[in-house]
Amino acid sequence: MTLLRGRFLGYEYDRMVVLFSMLDGEREVPCAISTSAMDELEGVVRARAGERETQFMRLRERIEVCADYKYRASEFEGQPPGIILRSIDFRNRR
Repeated sequence: MTLLRGRFLGYEYDRMVVLFSMLDGEREVPCAISTSAMDELEGVVRARAGERETQFMRLRERIEVCADYKYRASEFEGQPPGIILRSIDFRNRR
């Protein structure tokens, strides 16, 4: 089953990640993408903290495709289990 778009949850400065969710039917799957992965995808040196939500929205489709791929491959991390996206996840799919 393909994941569906969930919610943008926010930017965590301390962890340097953007949190979002995807949906598997009624189940919400927690997801995160590193800010360095977003910067690399967009080809910027380092976006400002206040620009992270806008940057995520611009890249959202590519991010969600990658999250869906990792979900179908059962590449979960953390507690509760979720999807964590890093720069390398996008390099492997080019």
